[in-house]
Amino acid sequence: MRSQTLKKLVEPFILRRVKTDQSIIKDLPDKVEQKLYCNLTKEQASLYEAVVKDITGELDELEGIQRKGLILATLLKLKQICNHPRQFLQDESDFTPERSHKLSRLSEMVAEVMEEGESLLIFTQFTELGDALEKYLRHTCHYNTYYLHGGTNRNKREAMIAEFQDPETEPSVFILSLKAGGVGITLTKANHVFHFDRWWNPAVENQATDRAFRIGQKKNVFVHKFVAIGTLEERIDEMIEDKKKLAGSIVGSDESWLTELDNDAFKRLISLNRSAILE
Repeated sequence: MRSQTLKKLVEPFILRRVKTDQSIIKDLPDKVEQKLYCNLTKEQASLYEAVVKDITGELDELEGIQRKGLILATLLKLKQICNHPRQFLQDESDFTPERSHKLSRLSEMVAEVMEEGESLLIFTQFTELGDALEKYLRHTCHYNTYYLHGGTNRNKREAMIAEFQDPETEPSVFILSLKAGGVGITLTKANHVFHFDRWWNPAVENQATDRAFRIGQKKNVFVHKFVAIGTLEERIDEMIEDKKKLAGSIVGSDESWLTELDNDAFKRLISLNRSAILE
């Protein structure tokens, strides 16, 4: 009831100019968004529970900036585990879909897109994951790939974009780190956008999606957002959806807003629902 009242109070002061508003831009196709819910493998679940166990006692003993630092470090570790065990372990072990349902699901969907003769974008906030994805999709799956990250020089960046956009170039996968590829470039050859891991800020994700969903796009754009069920990813996604219903994207620019949760709420946030583990 309180949220509905607040929504009525703030709504008149919020100006939303969105590309789906036909009074603003009439020549764009549709944008279709979907959540891709993935399980954890047994390996991921074991690593996840170990991290949660480590923080449980330590969290109650810390305050201030030390507590905030522990929370952010824990969020980082759990996000890495949800992506792929190799990313968390940093051990150069096999980057295979058998170890991560996210990677397995991505592989299946990339294959479907390629079979349709279409191109796609994959966003991640982790450079090391983007590198692993690029090598896997190029060398194991044999797709034409590009990879843009913060260390890419300007000449190479412009050359990759031009080649990707060239109508003569075969259907391709363009992997981008969210910060490097989130704004300022046009990749309208792609009509599928995958957010492999989430920035937990809808505005940032929408800016990234707009590399494909912008003037010049002739096809419907399909946006796929991965969510590891039974984990912090699912619960944070639900929190963001609730905030969006309230009055747009009332969250910070990154996950630091989660440090404002009290200890019990944070423990509930990161707890693992074992029924969501992939057998």
